[in-house]
Amino acid sequence: MRRKCRIWWPKYLSSNEPTSTHLLFGWFISSSSASIDFVVGFTCNEVSLSRCQSGLQEILRCIDGKMPVSLQDKSMFSILGQGKMLKLGMQERNREKSCTDGISTVGNMQDVFGESYGGKSCECDTLDGLVIPRCDASAKGDYWIQLVYYCHKDYGRDVCWLPKLDHIHWNGVIVTQFDVHVIVYETPVYGSHHFSLNSWSPEQIRAPSKKPRWVDELDCKQPLFGLETVIMGINSAAAAKIVMEKHMDSDRASATFSIIYLCLDIMWHIFAISIASVSTLFYLTLQFFYIFTNLGSRTKIYIMLARTFRNTWTNIQIRCCQILYWPIFLQDNGLRSQSCVKYAEPAALRRHSMWLSVTVDLLLGNVLGLSVLYNADSVCSWISTFANDVTNELLRSGCVWLMGVPAGFKLNTELAGVLGMISLNAIQIWSTLWIFVSFLFVYFIKGLAIVGITFGATIPAALVIDTIAVATLHVSTLHCAMSLIYSQQIQALAALWRLFRGRKWNPLRKRLDSYNYTVKQHIVGSLLFTPLLLLLPTTSVFYIFYTILDSAITLICILIEVIISMIHGTPYVKIFLWLVRRRRFPSGIWLEILSCKSDPLEFVCFDKMSSSSESMQQKDAAERGSSIIVSLLHSNFLSIGQVVLPHYKKIFCGVSGFVTASAYGALTGKRTALTLGAGLPSKIPWMVIPGREYWLICYNSILACRLRSE
Repeated sequence: MRRKCRIWWPKYLSSNEPTSTHLLFGWFISSSSASIDFVVGFTCNEVSLSRCQSGLQEILRCIDGKMPVSLQDKSMFSILGQGKMLKLGMQERNREKSCTDGISTVGNMQDVFGESYGGKSCECDTLDGLVIPRCDASAKGDYWIQLVYYCHKDYGRDVCWLPKLDHIHWNGVIVTQFDVHVIVYETPVYGSHHFSLNSWSPEQIRAPSKKPRWVDELDCKQPLFGLETVIMGINSAAAAKIVMEKHMDSDRASATFSIIYLCLDIMWHIFAISIASVSTLFYLTLQFFYIFTNLGSRTKIYIMLARTFRNTWTNIQIRCCQILYWPIFLQDNGLRSQSCVKYAEPAALRRHSMWLSVTVDLLLGNVLGLSVLYNADSVCSWISTFANDVTNELLRSGCVWLMGVPAGFKLNTELAGVLGMISLNAIQIWSTLWIFVSFLFVYFIKGLAIVGITFGATIPAALVIDTIAVATLHVSTLHCAMSLIYSQQIQALAALWRLFRGRKWNPLRKRLDSYNYTVKQHIVGSLLFTPLLLLLPTTSVFYIFYTILDSAITLICILIEVIISMIHGTPYVKIFLWLVRRRRFPSGIWLEILSCKSDPLEFVCFDKMSSSSESMQQKDAAERGSSIIVSLLHSNFLSIGQVVLPHYKKIFCGVSGFVTASAYGALTGKRTALTLGAGLPSKIPWMVIPGREYWLICYNSILACRLRSE
């Protein structure tokens, strides 16, 4: 069985002419006994290595210690081998040109691409007198790769210089016959792009009850072993290179740069002290109000206000915790999260998502708050006019209309008169109460605008929901009373109907059982059933009228609640980054084949639209000798819907249940929930620490941002 080798090669090394001889650093992943992956992170020559003050083994252990734990468990960062520049004479260059033009040349090119070692040994452990340490005993095996480079300008896309496998030391044996697959990748950089094997798929997909056999067989197949480790190594290549450069260029700072760095350091410390002081002042103020509210939390007034303005109180708690916990979110608690771009990107998004959400909330609050504040009198006049029109034209006129002959229905005059008078009296009492507090309404509007300017749009929006609930308390009370009468009447009619059928409801077993009623029970049931059935249309008309009014008010409150949840839950950071750089949201990988070679002298070049005859030539050539495939690694990217949809699922997850419960409650007369229960940020426990300690946390968080930027 022919052995297979995949070489993952950085694209920047292919666009520049390599030096004569250098070392290859990265990871090797042995996926099977006859297959191995070499993930080349970067290269380094002897001159650069001579600058290192530490030993090479110490540097390798330092780099490997900064890698993710999952990558350390699968492979160790080490020296993979060495690469040499392929030097061709005029005759060999003509031969290479004839090969790249598709002309098959017969001859022996061992002098060009290296000698056939067979089982002999070679001097791969030295580089111009520099002793190269092999992987220690903790590695997965003893491997060493020897590469040579050649120039091929037909690939395009800045891919020119490519490696060719000369031989591999495979557990002490020199092997030259391989099926080589060179995969050129663009090195992932934080803030630019990275690779991911995870492809987006919508959750909660209903699977068929019975799957075909081929689907089960497909599920049982294991994914490509080692590919996840390879992608993790590729995502960590940039961090490994940075650590190596720090060891090599530790003495590069000059006196001029030292002065500049000193000035920047002083400016950062002054900025950190300022932000920490302002944040501590806010922290002490919030702690004072927190202690004050805790003192009155047991009083009846506090409990009543907390229940009445529960939406406002919930949003105030969310905003206060966001202000208190900003230094905690800003800190990087994951020590190894920066070593892999795949982990660093989500960590950065989590750190900055809260800040951008608060910023957007404040911007909306300022825009709406300033508009309302400058037009407070007009807004107050418009709301008062609208409230009077609803009270007079809708409520009072509707009650009078129901007391007559609504839509031609003949109702019970006495019951309609009683229900109508009760409704009119309740409306009049509530209107009179609002007249006494109407002069304070303009101050309430101005206070609402100031709260929006100071704390954002979500808190005044929640306050509007609670205010609407208080202002329409008479409607909700009348609806509750009508619901009680209607539901009790429906239940009584259902029980009497079961009496006539000789059935009885068993509440323990939740079923209908047979029951023998007496004659007196049948007579009493008949006397009660008739008036209840005749009075049902009158009760139903009033119940439907107030149900429509209460549902309209509830719908307005739910709409505002959804807007609040969308302000909190919208991933503004992801949307902005998707618009600016979509490559930061990968979803799976794919390979673009650039060329396929059967031997060092036979090149069969083709693109993605190659014909079937060329594919057959490629297959036949691969069967005759070692095949060499050159591919370019690409990523699929998420769409804007796939980025936003997971965040909105929590907001609208309760819509179907709410609609079903509301419809069932409207038919049976049961009262339903007044809110949708849309998703809000998770509650965070209140922070109670000394002010000095909080100042130090804020200070260190600002300085940690500076260290990450460097």
